[in-house]
Amino acid sequence: MLFSIKSYLLFLLKSTNHHGVHSPFVFEFVTKCLYNGPNKSGFKTLNVLLKSVGYFKPENIEIRANTEFEAILQEEYPKLVFNRFPLDFIYLQNPDMAYITEILSGDKVHNESMILIANIHKNAQNLRNWRSIAQENNFRVSIDMFHCGALFIRREQAKEHFTIRI
Repeated sequence: MLFSIKSYLLFLLKSTNHHGVHSPFVFEFVTKCLYNGPNKSGFKTLNVLLKSVGYFKPENIEIRANTEFEAILQEEYPKLVFNRFPLDFIYLQNPDMAYITEILSGDKVHNESMILIANIHKNAQNLRNWRSIAQENNFRVSIDMFHCGALFIRREQAKEHFTIRI
């Protein structure tokens, strides 16, 4: 409990909204996706997942988590194909460096792929894992939204980390 409170306070001190974002890609993602329209769920991570899938319109997706999320996505976006490579979108329940290493080593993702990871501030180990993954050289854009984090390969972009309040 103490870790969660401390982590959230530190997040609030470092975080910004769309006004503090200088990357056109991230600014558009935040303003046209995350801050746009009504929330589709009261659960923040599920809301980010649903809005992101609607915004990026991936075809191939993998959900490594709660099967309820997969059922919700199938209902909301019936044309999604699950577990076909290369993946356009990946959702992980927790930061998992072994899985990240596995998908980056083959042709399982591409330059436009997005990885959304839940529970990045759940405990000290998850936060360490998230930070380690975000520092991975293959990811040029990382966004900490406290409840979840987003990673983008985007080789054409300079490496940047954002801490955004949603």
